[in-house]
Amino acid sequence: MHRSCGPHFGILKDIVILFKYRGFLVLGKNLATFVLNALGREEALWWELDSIIPVPLSPEKEKQRGFNQASILAKELAVQKNIELIEGQLIKVKTTPSQTSLKAADRRKNLKGAFEVVHDHEIKGKIVLLVDDVYTTGSTLQECSLILMKAGALEVRALTIAQA
Repeated sequence: MHRSCGPHFGILKDIVILFKYRGFLVLGKNLATFVLNALGREEALWWELDSIIPVPLSPEKEKQRGFNQASILAKELAVQKNIELIEGQLIKVKTTPSQTSLKAADRRKNLKGAFEVVHDHEIKGKIVLLVDDVYTTGSTLQECSLILMKAGALEVRALTIAQA
């Protein structure tokens, strides 16, 4: 199951760009509030949820950017919903070219083998919410979900701010 708050254009797209590429980290709290206003009553998304997990960046990308926008959003959602945050267990082990310039089939190939779970016991038996900023083809969420399920997650749900 995946839910987005709205389409990736107009003001929502501008805000995501300011947050992700211009480093307006203060927007993280506001975006989490926006997400909860838009999707907070989606019972199927939140019901019996054990943990929230951000989509990781490669260490190189995170160092270059200085932050992981999905992590900031996931932390804020975890605080506002009082749900466990799991960070550092789903990791990106392969540096891949940016997805933005790739076609759908190439995006899937690009991410094969890019993610791993560090300790399966942190994930096993849990219903988790995977958090990212923008859903385009679903390749990132699909690959991360597959890895989390292989690690023993009972169910993986996904949430993004916007959908392209």
